[in-house]
Amino acid sequence: MIKKLYPLLGNRSILWLLLWVNVLGTAYGYYWYKWQLVDTPPRFWLFVPDSPTASLFFVFVLAALLMGRNWPLMEALAIVSLVKYGLWAVAMNLMVYFVSGQLDWIGLMLMASHFSMAVEGVLYAPFYRMKPWHLIVAAVVVLHNEMIDYVFMMMPRYHTLDLYMDQIGYFTFWLSIFSIAVGYYFGLRPSRFHLSLKRSR
Repeated sequence: MIKKLYPLLGNRSILWLLLWVNVLGTAYGYYWYKWQLVDTPPRFWLFVPDSPTASLFFVFVLAALLMGRNWPLMEALAIVSLVKYGLWAVAMNLMVYFVSGQLDWIGLMLMASHFSMAVEGVLYAPFYRMKPWHLIVAAVVVLHNEMIDYVFMMMPRYHTLDLYMDQIGYFTFWLSIFSIAVGYYFGLRPSRFHLSLKRSR
């Protein structure tokens, strides 16, 4: 059933729409982190805006597809980080609800937008042309970022959850492993479903 979506997903108009949605979402995501970045030592700036960087990887993927090309390293970084940070934000906002008993419209917006990130990363996997080393690099990047987050305490701020940082760090590690496995299953395994886009002229 899902395969019937791919003529639509491969349509250039849809690719352009997704490109601009992700460009705007990425820009807003970096803006969202501005106050945390102000309080962050410059050497950690690259590692703080997790979700915007994940969607930025996907912007590069979409731009390459629109040119009829593939950028396999960006594809690996995109699928692993979109799944990880997309699902992470959903889980954190649900945890905020269970701890505080409240979830405002901003939390609902964050859940919807971040879940969409995870979905789009997986949906476009048939077009990816990753190799094992691309996935290895993506795995190192997300696990290294996790060390920065939970060793140097640079994770996104959810003050309602400050008492649960140890549990969140443990959960995030296994979410990283799951995301790497998703990257392999949908983007690399030999028997995976894959498609080609027409080359642009």
